[in-house]
Amino acid sequence: MIKQILGRLPKKPSKSSENREFGGPSIAPSNTSSASKSTSDFQSNRLGTLNNSSPPGLDSAPHLGFSHGMKPTQVGNPKLNGSSVPPPYEALPTFRDVPNSEKQNLFIRKLNLCCVVFDFADPTKNLKEKDIKRQTLLELVDYITSANGKFTETVMQEVIKVVSVNLFRPRTPQTRENKVLEAFDLEEEEPMMDPAWPHLQIVYEFFLRFVASPETDAKLAKRYVDHSFVLKLLDLFDSEDPREREYLKTILHRIYGKFMVHRPFIRKAINNIFFRFIFETEKHNGIAELLEVLGSIINGFALPLKEEHKLFLVRALIPLHKPKCLPMYHQQLSYCITQFVEKDCKLADTVIRGLSKYWPITNSSKEVMFLSELEEVLEATQPAEFQRCMVPLFRQIARCLSSSHFQVAERALYLWNNDHIENLIRQNRKVILPIIFPALEKNGRNHWNQVVQSLTVNVRKIFADIDPELFEECLRQFQENEEKAEEIKTKQEATWKRLEEIAATKATSSEAVLVPWAIPTLTSSG
Repeated sequence: MIKQILGRLPKKPSKSSENREFGGPSIAPSNTSSASKSTSDFQSNRLGTLNNSSPPGLDSAPHLGFSHGMKPTQVGNPKLNGSSVPPPYEALPTFRDVPNSEKQNLFIRKLNLCCVVFDFADPTKNLKEKDIKRQTLLELVDYITSANGKFTETVMQEVIKVVSVNLFRPRTPQTRENKVLEAFDLEEEEPMMDPAWPHLQIVYEFFLRFVASPETDAKLAKRYVDHSFVLKLLDLFDSEDPREREYLKTILHRIYGKFMVHRPFIRKAINNIFFRFIFETEKHNGIAELLEVLGSIINGFALPLKEEHKLFLVRALIPLHKPKCLPMYHQQLSYCITQFVEKDCKLADTVIRGLSKYWPITNSSKEVMFLSELEEVLEATQPAEFQRCMVPLFRQIARCLSSSHFQVAERALYLWNNDHIENLIRQNRKVILPIIFPALEKNGRNHWNQVVQSLTVNVRKIFADIDPELFEECLRQFQENEEKAEEIKTKQEATWKRLEEIAATKATSSEAVLVPWAIPTLTSSG
């Protein structure tokens, strides 16, 4: 009787049956800072497996487009958990072994097989399964490259799912401290490599070829490459692995070119990343790569420029000169700024005044970078815009000429080696020379660096040759100011001497010392 009653009770399902029914959670690869294996073996293997045709790169991509957002379902869990048994992970037949009518179904099955994510933190685990997945991914790259028919919606959905499962993984916190303060040293350090890169690289290659494929219909694919997908892709730009950021840069540019409907969203999302970086964290690994993509996007802007684009320049690009880690992305930023000025010469005044606003005071190496960027901007500046900003501009240049750091003074003097800039200065010499003449004169007399003295003499000779009368007038005014300054200095010294004498005579008493006249102050001319 008892056995009959017990036999009617429902049996508790085993963990293995649950895993078989629901697939179980998958494990995202660990993005640790441990040294990864060299990928040279993978590269040579990949070249033998992938098609000889190289994937479309950033340079060949069009100048515009981008977007996504679906929640992928991860399949399987290769890690053992207690007594649970993982589902079998076996290789599927190759595409050559099945008829053409079955290739699409096999393609989807292989995509599902690659949705299993392995833990690469331990290189000794799941070696067989990892190799099966790697070979399957390489087969998928071959298939997507040689496809000769439009991809169906089901295929697109599965492609985005496998990409999302493998790429959108949690990142471990960065182990380096004081990263902002050590921005210059980081350029010399070895970058942190993701141990899962041998598999991630094939996934990136697969997705790049899918996006670039003529068989991918953008109108259909935009349902899956949506805003959510784009935001997750942009988050990956903060990866510490430079190889991953390089792939992301190319893919983002391809998406921006193909999905025109998402272009405004992509620009806005990048804008938000810059805002967070400038005004909150000052920490991000992918600013240079994002700016490189933007350089191509800006190059493709139609004229006249939209107000949205001008606001992006003023609110995002110019403030990017503020962070301490500017050297890590200054080359790309300078290119973007110059592109705007070349597109619309009226923006030169805005850019130059913006540079003056963020001009470094105590960082000489950063000051040299600003002067280099300033030269590129001035090369694209027309005379009318130059006249609008030349007074504050050359006040700043005069301060650079007077710098005790020889590289800053030298770089400022090199501006006269640029023919276009020299012509602008010649045309407006009556305004410019009085501003910079004191700095030139003091450099020629007192600067400790021989190269700076020699360059200063050359610049003074240029002005003396093109307008001797103006040069003599500036020299006379400088000498008068020097005499006045010396006179004021003598009076100040006499005043202090008198104060000392009065204080000495009344040192024994507590009587206050009264100074009968105010100490004169030196006022600068021009």
